[in-house]
Amino acid sequence: MAQQNKQNFLLPIIIMVFLFGMISFVTNLAAPMGKILTTQFNVSPAMGLLGNLANFIAYAVMGIPGGIMLEKFGFKKTALTAIVIGLVGVFIQYLSGGQQSFMIYLIGAFVSGFSMCLLNMVVNPMLNTLGGGGNKGNQLIQIGGSFNSVMGTLTPMLVGVLVGEITKQTSITDVYPVLFIAMGVFAFAFVVLFFSQLPEPHSEKAKEPLSTLMSGALKFRHFVLGAVAIFVYVGVEVGTPGVLDMWLVKEIGIAPTIAGFVCGTYWFLMLVGRLVGASIGSKVSSRIMLLVTSAVGLLLVGLAMVLPVSTQVSVPVLQTDAVGALGFGLAEVPINALLLLLVGLCTSIMWGGIFNLAVEGLGKYLAAASGIFMVLVCGGGILPWVQGLIVDIAGYQFSYIVIFLALAYLLYYALIGSKNVNKDIPVE
Repeated sequence: MAQQNKQNFLLPIIIMVFLFGMISFVTNLAAPMGKILTTQFNVSPAMGLLGNLANFIAYAVMGIPGGIMLEKFGFKKTALTAIVIGLVGVFIQYLSGGQQSFMIYLIGAFVSGFSMCLLNMVVNPMLNTLGGGGNKGNQLIQIGGSFNSVMGTLTPMLVGVLVGEITKQTSITDVYPVLFIAMGVFAFAFVVLFFSQLPEPHSEKAKEPLSTLMSGALKFRHFVLGAVAIFVYVGVEVGTPGVLDMWLVKEIGIAPTIAGFVCGTYWFLMLVGRLVGASIGSKVSSRIMLLVTSAVGLLLVGLAMVLPVSTQVSVPVLQTDAVGALGFGLAEVPINALLLLLVGLCTSIMWGGIFNLAVEGLGKYLAAASGIFMVLVCGGGILPWVQGLIVDIAGYQFSYIVIFLALAYLLYYALIGSKNVNKDIPVE
């Protein structure tokens, strides 16, 4: 019977893994779309990053209502709702291409953000339950996380290939194939999950109101500082490659195809970092891992800010030849780009480290704390947008002061802010 159940759940497991990847695919589509928006609508880098901001602001709006919805309607209905919202959001972005409307695109990005927020809440516990919990459930989550990184790697590459050369007048219509892929996956996932019998992840009903639990969690200093750390961390994760993509195309003059593959390397390095982090996680504490990665990240970003862009390095990327054929070859990029790509190794393990440190000793407040974390994922939209504003004033290279200061805060949190100084608060 157990074997039969596993066979019955195989297709839903595959769909959940794909949805895990779609979270990264749709989310990471917003940043490379920024370079298209700046060309098509002739707007500033900050305006081009408004789509990314709209996508992440949805987390701030939907984080708490999403948790309430999950408790009231369950995981399957919430997942189906998230898929429908995601399909609608991507379709609105598709319509914006035909209508040549910047505002319609922003609405689509905002709606897509609602879906990504809900899927983030659903996918991890569903994979754990479908795997039967324990090590098997955790293994499925790790597989889903790896596929998430793979899709994050592919997104800027696909956009770069579809856009082509920098001399071309780019448009949202150029990336229609990417939008069709997203809509197709969402539609297929909805049909499969709708007709699947899925177990609901077990969760105890809270004995106290959510508002009481949230206010209780906020009494812990290390949690409050950790929530801020999540906010700035997501900003670092998204802003580092997102602004780099625009920098390479708009200022350095590198073709979008090459820039997309260069920035895709950042997400690939995140995958490598996650695999390394998982292998040493049982031996190295979250505090040490966060301390080392934030310090190394600070060094890398600091060097990228001060080294001249005239210093070039060769990196293997996909590029086009004289007749437009695609192939791999060596491309010259500023050493600043290489340094910023290496930041991906640092950000790869930060989420887990910050989460573990921030919720330590919270007891009954853990679920409410997780909801607050989901709201503060909006930092992934706000910090890159602030970077865009600085680009307009002081240029791309200096805009990384935002990332530098964010990493400095994460270093502070690892050294001092993560210590639980409120152990006298009852948590049972």
